[in-house]
Amino acid sequence: MKLLPLGWAALALTVALLPGLSADNGWAVLAAALLLSLFGLVVRPAVAALMARIGWAGVLGGWLLAQAALVYAALATTPGIHVDGFWTAFWASWIYSGLMSAALWLITAGRTEAVTRHLLWANRRFRRQVPRSDVPGVVIVQIDGLSAPLARWAVAAGNLPTLGRWLRSGSHSLVEWHAQLPATTPASQAGLLHGASDQVPAFRWYEKPAGRLIVTNHPADAAEVEARFSDGKGLLADGGVSVSNVFSGDAPTSLLTMSTARAGRGPARYVSTYLLDPFGLTRSLVITVGEVVKELFQARRQRLRRIEPRIRRAPSYVVLRGVTNVVLRHLNLTIMAEHLMRGAPIIYCDFVDYDEIAHHAGPARPESLAALEGIDGVLANLEEVAAAGPRPYHFVVLSDHGQSQGATFRQRYGIGLADLVRGSVETTGGEYVVLAGGNLGLIYLARRPGRQTLEEVEENDPGLIDRLVAHPGIGWILVRSKADGPVVLGRGGRRFLDDDRVEGTDPLQGFGDRAASDLRRHDRLDHAPDILVNSLLDPDTGEVAAFEELVGCHGGLGGEQDRPVLVHPRAWPVEIELDSADAVHAQLRQWLVHPRGVMGPEPPQPQAEPAKGAS
Repeated sequence: MKLLPLGWAALALTVALLPGLSADNGWAVLAAALLLSLFGLVVRPAVAALMARIGWAGVLGGWLLAQAALVYAALATTPGIHVDGFWTAFWASWIYSGLMSAALWLITAGRTEAVTRHLLWANRRFRRQVPRSDVPGVVIVQIDGLSAPLARWAVAAGNLPTLGRWLRSGSHSLVEWHAQLPATTPASQAGLLHGASDQVPAFRWYEKPAGRLIVTNHPADAAEVEARFSDGKGLLADGGVSVSNVFSGDAPTSLLTMSTARAGRGPARYVSTYLLDPFGLTRSLVITVGEVVKELFQARRQRLRRIEPRIRRAPSYVVLRGVTNVVLRHLNLTIMAEHLMRGAPIIYCDFVDYDEIAHHAGPARPESLAALEGIDGVLANLEEVAAAGPRPYHFVVLSDHGQSQGATFRQRYGIGLADLVRGSVETTGGEYVVLAGGNLGLIYLARRPGRQTLEEVEENDPGLIDRLVAHPGIGWILVRSKADGPVVLGRGGRRFLDDDRVEGTDPLQGFGDRAASDLRRHDRLDHAPDILVNSLLDPDTGEVAAFEELVGCHGGLGGEQDRPVLVHPRAWPVEIELDSADAVHAQLRQWLVHPRGVMGPEPPQPQAEPAKGAS
């Protein structure tokens, strides 16, 4: 009811704007606004539940029609309000919601407490129903794509005020960990959530025995891959909640998670509630319009200022940015807030908005840093909601990989990796499958069974190895030799990984101290390619050349892409060398049962008071 004056004004403006809708006087508009608020309180939850039971068709249909039906019922039953029919009410509902959303955004912009108040109000029933517990829970927020060096810089620059407050107060510590090859979300999450990163050789790969492509952001493929390594004892198995991840961590509650997307209608209830909430989707749509306008301006600014490297930002990306940076972020926050108020023991959520924008704008560009600020605001909201929850919560913030920047391979040389492969073969002996993941390329000689050796490739595809190695955009290639085992080839030399012997110039020079061990491991993975290709690394700028049309990339070696971050309560000691996602998984599991961890006394952590008016 606190929003009644705002609703009154929004409805009055709707009446003034829309033909076919009129009111005898302002008091009639006030009565209609009051009735609409009451309908929202009483009827909207039941409608959302019904939509969810019907399924996704019900969610979509309900979103389009349910709000219009509520508006029509309120207008038609209010004396002094005249409405021509349902379709007038339909358009009135959209105008009214848009005006309310725009006004709420103007009122609450930059104020996390306003969002928190709404989240606490929306989950008020759990404050009465859920018994209190002194056993702490854990919230793990993954900021997809954030490197440790950039995280430190953003804290110093003020782009991460919440995270900076935690670090400066002494409640948390920031450490860097090493993401093994491939530095990509599916591989890292397989490690972080299941301790099984060795089951994922790339973002997408080819399986010769089955003759099929696996793409980990396809629900069916993600489910199949998780089934291969899941033992039912993942990080989230004991009552945990997985939100917006690739893999579930064996969480009993898995929402917006790729590997469980086809398993049921779980997310439908949250989505339907979100769609019908005036503070939810309609607000998000207004902000999304603003995000689209910002994207158009920022892309134009890059062109006018001739900022390099840059890529063309396609119309499809403009929409994707709005979805990830606004709608998905708000939906994730809504889901997490409910499960905090339910007292979930552990929640793990991946926020992908920074990663998505950094791919297209660059990891340290202003629009990417603005996305980081938005995620930092989510941390503030979660901290405030947790302070009002039924149990104390610890916060862990981590990333799955970093990003490296650079002009793409195609921008530099006018061809893609697949063009280079097919154009270099003098006699073709079979079909080539050429895949890219950032600046890492995978080449499969698809019609030849088993892993092809260096000798076999040179015999059957003369010229392929030489042209790859000689190309200035290629830093090195990895291929298995029948005589010498895995060998890394570069323009000036080669490195034999079995005995760590170097002939000529080490092709891994500049790619980091762990490059050789990462490649030894990758060579042993199931479904490793016949030829693994990594782009150049500029020693002066640290830039790489993605084989995809992305200015910020990850997946291979070079730059900051293999240097993710982990922010944890300072009272929790790091007792394991964090040299892989599997090692971070082991450390997280140790913390979950540590005497000073989730099952024991709560260590000092930032104090957040419930937002005003949230009681």
